[in-house]
Amino acid sequence: MNRKFFKSCLLSCSMVLIASSLAWAEEEAKINGADTAWILVSSALVMLMLPGLALFYGGMVRRKNVLSTLMHSFIPLGVITVQWVFIGYTLSFGSDIGQLIGGLDKAFFHGVSFKDINGTIPDFLFAMFQLMFAIITAALISGGIAERVDFKAYIVFILAWSTLVYDPLCHWVWGGGWLGSIGALDFAGGTVVHISSGAGALAAALVLKKRRGFPGTLMIPHNLPFTLLGAGLLWFGWFGFNAGSALAADETAVLAFTNTQVATGAGMLGWLAAEYIKSGKASALGAASGVVAGLVAITPAAGFVEPLWALVIGFIAGILCYRAVILKIQLGYDDSLDVFGIHGVGGAWGAVATGLFVTVGGTGLLAGNIKQVLIQIVGVLAAALYSFVITWILVTVIEKTMGFRVNDEDEEMGLDTTQHGESGYNMV
Repeated sequence: MNRKFFKSCLLSCSMVLIASSLAWAEEEAKINGADTAWILVSSALVMLMLPGLALFYGGMVRRKNVLSTLMHSFIPLGVITVQWVFIGYTLSFGSDIGQLIGGLDKAFFHGVSFKDINGTIPDFLFAMFQLMFAIITAALISGGIAERVDFKAYIVFILAWSTLVYDPLCHWVWGGGWLGSIGALDFAGGTVVHISSGAGALAAALVLKKRRGFPGTLMIPHNLPFTLLGAGLLWFGWFGFNAGSALAADETAVLAFTNTQVATGAGMLGWLAAEYIKSGKASALGAASGVVAGLVAITPAAGFVEPLWALVIGFIAGILCYRAVILKIQLGYDDSLDVFGIHGVGGAWGAVATGLFVTVGGTGLLAGNIKQVLIQIVGVLAAALYSFVITWILVTVIEKTMGFRVNDEDEEMGLDTTQHGESGYNMV
């Protein structure tokens, strides 16, 4: 009797242990190691885009403003990181309020644990990946107002802009908001990142007015090797930006990776072709600009189209963005580093092209679904108008209160000296 009882107890304990082990294994299986590793790498790649952007922008300004321009791309790494933990993440991905904004349930990362799962990756990792997008979007705007803004005011601006513009737009598209609910497609940020930054840069440039001497004074890039190196780093980091947006190491990530390469190469060739037809020369600055135009345009479509259409999207983007930059000269507004011409126009084209050519994970005009094109146009207009209006108001308020634009004397001396007390090149 005792032996039977002992065996029964032993069998019961074994069954409990086995069941517990299976339950533990099932719980652990929710975190996919390959997906987690890929998004970790992708997050780091997107972070590398910030120094890439700094070099890309820094090479295009005059020598007296190189450090200031570099700092405009670096300081968001600190400012927006803190803002994201405090309130940015929850406004973007917190519980939905009227399909317009996230609630405050995740403020200060409250309730977000490193053990929580988001899909197949840790929730913390998802938050960090999305943070990198918020950082670079704020940094992109600086190109529109380069060489003429106060550094303290710029910090206030990017903090307020991320809270009032980027976070709501992010929620509209990716966080459960109204654009996502009507079916707007934005794989990696054509609407959220590029249209918003392009429209914002245009508004800020118009409010702050032209640099001294523009367009009569020659304002040529002081270091094109910097710009080419920056474009190369942006290209490299963009693989994490686009392919990482699959949030998994799967076939969609591979498609986005492929489309990123194809569209970017085509974008460079499209820009150079347009430039050669107009001026008879293909410039290094044009090559770098065409690379970024192709990258921007494929961003919303990266996981939704076939590579042949990615080539078309990139090539047309190179031509359109080149024409937009030429138009800037004709219209006379001073978007210093062509943020609107490349990111605004390129992002808008990419968003509409997504509706035209989507065949993966949805249907577009190719399959007779014109409704998708119309939805994409609504997304473009909504993001551009919202960013433009709020940025205009925000820049005006900062200019009227603490002053956003530096005075004429500081601008003439250069922002490296007047804002940072340093010089990018100490010629002895």
